[in-house]
Amino acid sequence: MRLPAIGLGTWQYNGGVAPLQAGMALGACFVDTAEAYGSEEVVGQAIRGIRKEVFLATKVSPRHFRRSDLLSAANASLRRLGTDYVDLYQLHWPNYTIPIEETLGAMEQLVDDGKVRFIGLSNFSVHDLQAARKVMTRHRIVSNQVRYNLIDRTIEYNVLRYCQEQDITVIAHSPLASSLPSIQACDSEGILNQLAQVRSRTVAQIALNWCLAKPGVVTIPKSNSVSHVKENCAASDFHLAAEELRQLDTKIKFRRRGRFEIVVRRWLRRVLQTVGKNQ
Repeated sequence: MRLPAIGLGTWQYNGGVAPLQAGMALGACFVDTAEAYGSEEVVGQAIRGIRKEVFLATKVSPRHFRRSDLLSAANASLRRLGTDYVDLYQLHWPNYTIPIEETLGAMEQLVDDGKVRFIGLSNFSVHDLQAARKVMTRHRIVSNQVRYNLIDRTIEYNVLRYCQEQDITVIAHSPLASSLPSIQACDSEGILNQLAQVRSRTVAQIALNWCLAKPGVVTIPKSNSVSHVKENCAASDFHLAAEELRQLDTKIKFRRRGRFEIVVRRWLRRVLQTVGKNQ
């Protein structure tokens, strides 16, 4: 299954049907949502009549990782989306209070039942990816959706390499960070503007193309306007040269969490989930 390099994200989305339909008309026929986003209904409206032409992805929240809860959550998502199957169903975050065997067993049942075509994860570290892959019995994990952009390169520590080695597609959410100005604020030498002028492109297109230059990476930028969706979709029809990529790699200030911080953050999530469970 081949995905378009640029899809359509819907986190904090309030643009209605038009931007999504404009993107799909331009070939961005990969739409990502989640039960936690509150955007499944509008996505369902946008794909009505063209369902088979769209690669549709959604996510189940960690509070629904018990087998019966997950199966019910999947059915609820299908109702909101107005379809009888999703192409990609993803675990939104790890849940350390519920055995991963139980959760992924339910995911595999959804595939067997024809309600899900592919199983994916979201925001999983390498440690959690490995644990999840070990318990799969009939199907494989095909993707990991994680934050990745010019100024947040944490996945380059080991997640990106692991996914590339294991043929797991990386779906880069927030490829323009929290906003384009936040990326530009880390570009003290104005490299983005320089490359945009040379290439006759926009700064957003340069930033998105940088993500796409990584093997095995697709992006799902979110935009609430038709004009910005069209701008984003035009970011995949050119290739930055090696020297241009080097300039972006080295001259834009970025953060990359190290192993210690990653372990601490996973431990804190485990503690918070356990405390929440016991309250």
